Amino acid sequence: MIWTAGFRTAVISPYEQLKLSEPRGFADQTVRQVLHMAGGGERLRVRLTNRYGRTPLTIAAATVAVEDDRAALTFDGTEKIVIPPGAEVVGDPVDLPVAPGTDLSLSLYLPEQTGLATYSHMPMEVARIVGGNHVTSAELPGAERVEARFYVSGVDVLAPDDTAIAVAFGDSWFEGVGSTTSANNRSVDFLNRRLGRGWVVNQGIAGNRLLRDEIGEHGLARFDRDVLAIPGRTHVLLHFGINDLGLPGMSGEALPSADDLVKGFETLAGRAHQAGLKILVATMGPFAGAVYAGISTPEGLAVRREVNDWIRTSGIFDAVFDVARAVENPEAPDYIHPALDSGDGMHLNDNGAQAMAEAVDLETLAL
Repeated sequence: MIWTAGFRTAVISPYEQLKLSEPRGFADQTVRQVLHMAGGGERLRVRLTNRYGRTPLTIAAATVAVEDDRAALTFDGTEKIVIPPGAEVVGDPVDLPVAPGTDLSLSLYLPEQTGLATYSHMPMEVARIVGGNHVTSAELPGAERVEARFYVSGVDVLAPDDTAIAVAFGDSWFEGVGSTTSANNRSVDFLNRRLGRGWVVNQGIAGNRLLRDEIGEHGLARFDRDVLAIPGRTHVLLHFGINDLGLPGMSGEALPSADDLVKGFETLAGRAHQAGLKILVATMGPFAGAVYAGISTPEGLAVRREVNDWIRTSGIFDAVFDVARAVENPEAPDYIHPALDSGDGMHLNDNGAQAMAEAVDLETLAL
């Protein structure tokens, strides 16, 4: 048996200049979060993070629950843990079997002022927040609802030795922006429903770039931690580039060239292959209809087309899944098909997320 990732969520700093959601902190509050498990196992352990915190994080009590089965979390045998700034901790193993597709409920009691929280900023899931210690309460009446995850980076599961998993590594098209909140209709969720064995964990960050930090550490910087550090990983799926080409228009930065992006993809391909991973790369989705000022420019769209042509023909990847063609409007290929558009011209709705997942040939994702 091996410990491997049954759930992952990529986190960012609350102190970045460009924010797509509002950071927050806590004091004498319980935070309850739903974690949709990609994979399952006989036991589990929870990973908590204070990676971007500037003060020690005190967690006085924590529980996990699957339906009516609830268990206390401990850390080296104690229920209270103080996580230093920049650190992460792994909880003690919990005898709570979980199956793929299960919703695991994580409750954290934060007794002291936390400062701004390390968080996943657009996970398409809701955290519930209530005053006092309610980690053992079945319900949280009157709880505040916030679309984010806080202080959690993953859940490990104890699974058979031959368990193989893939990592979806990229931006909002993996994290799930545009899909229905709390419905588990992200592209990665649809992909997991297609698999006969193994699973895919989601390390997407909305706004994330391949080449530069903000939002989140850029793809080249976080590859070792968010992909290579996961035991049992055999494949990595990439979707990057839209934010490299769109965010400069919002901030006044210089636009990266097609060569810049190609070199970034080549670097990730080399690192993946060196680690024994198969790498599957998506073509960049359309974003000509983006409603956000400065995102969609003729120059950026031209680079997208050039890089996508290179992705399709370079031959350096183990497979390509052509997301662009799967979701584009055939009459205007720089635009998302109206039936697949979430409404902002830049993200996919549930049907679009399903189309993205179906673009992956499962023969190239043999887990």
